[in-house]
Amino acid sequence: MASSFFFTTLLLLAVIPAVIPCPPSERAALLAFKAALTEPYLGIFNSWTGTNCCQGWYGVACHPTSGHVTDINLRGESQDPIFQKLGRSGYMTGKLSPEVCNLGNLTTLVVADWKAIAGEIPACITSLFSLQILDLTGNQIAGKIPTDIGNLQNIVVLSLSDNKISREIPSSLVNLVRLMHLDLSNNQLAGELPYNFGKLTMLSRVLLSGNQLTGSIPKSVAKMNRLADLDISSNRLTGLIPTELGKMKVLSTLKLDCNSMMGQVPSTLLSNTGMGILNLSRNGFSGTIPDVFCANSYFMVLDLSFNNLSGRIPNSLSASKFMGHLDLSYNHLCGTIPIGTPFDHLDAASFSNNDCLCGNPLKAC
Repeated sequence: MASSFFFTTLLLLAVIPAVIPCPPSERAALLAFKAALTEPYLGIFNSWTGTNCCQGWYGVACHPTSGHVTDINLRGESQDPIFQKLGRSGYMTGKLSPEVCNLGNLTTLVVADWKAIAGEIPACITSLFSLQILDLTGNQIAGKIPTDIGNLQNIVVLSLSDNKISREIPSSLVNLVRLMHLDLSNNQLAGELPYNFGKLTMLSRVLLSGNQLTGSIPKSVAKMNRLADLDISSNRLTGLIPTELGKMKVLSTLKLDCNSMMGQVPSTLLSNTGMGILNLSRNGFSGTIPDVFCANSYFMVLDLSFNNLSGRIPNSLSASKFMGHLDLSYNHLCGTIPIGTPFDHLDAASFSNNDCLCGNPLKAC
């Protein structure tokens, strides 16, 4: 009977999780992190009290057995009841304290969409070698991306969009070999993309729009075999589109609009049946539109407007399986607009301001 009771007790102890308190040093680091920020409306930091930051601290999570802090997840746009009760999104001022770097087991650091957090990204953040997700989007963070960002070998998501980050993209970024999602859009980044950008072969999304990037697109990008979404619109890119981009099997969205690129539109881009969204508008592309469309061409968006394209609209375009949005306006195209199902729903704006196009939906030839 005694031995049965003993084993039953052991079993109960095994299934009832013990609340492991966080180390005092990590609690101190969190309190210093909190002290550098001011959140006046929601009161999310009101829960950051007591000796155990692993229990009940809003947005904080710990390892179940060691008690080390592993996650800080604070989003200013959330479905959390705190936000719904007050009917507002988050607002926070202050800066990111370097004390956060004392959380050596941190795997997730999300401080996103608070609108007014300023200062710089602490340089010491590159010492958080366990970090997998770094999301600081939607603030007023300035300065540069830390030079040694490439030290974060385990990072999978890097999102710094909608801030005021400037300077160049650090060359060490290409060392983030596990990176799958990169979003640096809507900042003030300048300079060229690293020539060996294609080393980031795990990337599926690259969002770099709304910066001041210059130079041309590195040919090495074509080595990103998992890349599905590439957006470098609204920058200052020059040069040609590498023909290799059209041979990428997974790439389905390519946005290069609002740059200063030139040359011909590679036929490989238009013949790639996996390409669904292609926006090359507001550049300086010239020559004719390649006549390479087929029955498997399926474009949700094909925008070639505001360029210097000339010649006829290719007849093969009418053979496309689907053409959701087509814009060929503001070019130097001439001749008869092809007829066919893809054109039935298009209005005159898709073809306006060319040299001498005619036919439905424009005036008769």
